[in-house]
Amino acid sequence: MSLKDAATAVRENAHAPYSNFKVGAAIRSKSGAIYVGCNVENVAYPEGTCAEAGAIAAMVAAGETELAEAFVIADSPSPIPPCGGCRQKLAEFGAADVPVTLATTDGAVRTTNIGELLPGAFGADHMERS
Repeated sequence: MSLKDAATAVRENAHAPYSNFKVGAAIRSKSGAIYVGCNVENVAYPEGTCAEAGAIAAMVAAGETELAEAFVIADSPSPIPPCGGCRQKLAEFGAADVPVTLATTDGAVRTTNIGELLPGAFGADHMERS
């Protein structure tokens, strides 16, 4: 299954009763396995979960910690970028050159990478002390 097919399929499972804005994400780990996630809203809006975060959590739960590729899809006028928090989550598990494809259900596509999505990312090297 392609990342596009996986993200498109899981998008249908999104729990979005408040916004009606369903998002699907699929990531491929370094091993080649595909993990998926969809947005899960909560009536207390800040408590929801983004699709990208769900896919990353599934990857980590399976014992993997390295991203090789990501795909995000939504029914929107143009391809949607991940929120700031999800950009940081992608950067936690993927190198700057890891490709990220952003797509709409109408077929519009934008390909970028983690480094372009989060220039100047905060990383583990910022935590090191001299």
